[in-house]
Amino acid sequence: MKKQAKKTARTGRETQPPHRVQKAPTLKTPRLLLRPLELGDAKQIQILFPHWEIVRYLANRVPWPYPPDGALQYVRDIALPAMNRGESWHWTLRLKTAPAQMIGSISLMKSEKENRGFWMGLPWQGRGLMSEACEAVTDYWFNVLKFPVLRAPKATENGASRRISERQGMRMIAVEERDYVAGRLPGGIWEITAEEWRKRRRHRGL
Repeated sequence: MKKQAKKTARTGRETQPPHRVQKAPTLKTPRLLLRPLELGDAKQIQILFPHWEIVRYLANRVPWPYPPDGALQYVRDIALPAMNRGESWHWTLRLKTAPAQMIGSISLMKSEKENRGFWMGLPWQGRGLMSEACEAVTDYWFNVLKFPVLRAPKATENGASRRISERQGMRMIAVEERDYVAGRLPGGIWEITAEEWRKRRRHRGL
C-alpha cells in the first residue's frame, strides 16, 4: 500500500488532495483580483467569451456557435457543481483598478492531463495579465491543494498560451492530436512538478 501511494505521487495520477475539500478563496496579484466564480458572473462571461480569437484553441466541448444562454448553462450546471464537489476551482479575473469589470477567467481541475485552463477578454490581451493569474493559481495548486504535478494541454498553434507555460518553467512531455473548437489539431501536454515549481520560486526570491 505504501509503495502504491509513493508511485501515485510521482506520476501525478492522484486525483484527491490529501485533506478535505478546499473552497476557492480570492487571490491577488500585483494588478489583479481573482474572485471565485459566482452565478452572477454569467452575464459578463456571455459578453466577453464568445469570440473566435478566444475559443478557437479551447477543447471542442465548448459549443460553437456559442448559444445565447451558454455562459449561464456552463456556470450553473457545470462549473459551480464541480466547485461544490471539490473537483475544480474557478476564478474570474478583475483589475484592481476596476473590480466590477470581469476581464477573463482561470480554472484548476482534477484530471490526469488537464489541470489548468484560462481565457482572457480581447481588450486585455497582450499585457502579461494572464501570466500573473497563472502564477497565483499554480502556487495555490501546489502549496494549498498539495498536488504533486500540474499538467496543461494546449494546441501547438497557440503561441501565446505556450509562452506562458515556458515562462513558468513548464516542459512539454507529450504531443497528441486533440479536438479543439477550431478542429482536430496537434497539441502538447505541458507539465511542472511541485518540486520544480518551488525551486523556481526560491530561485526568483518569491
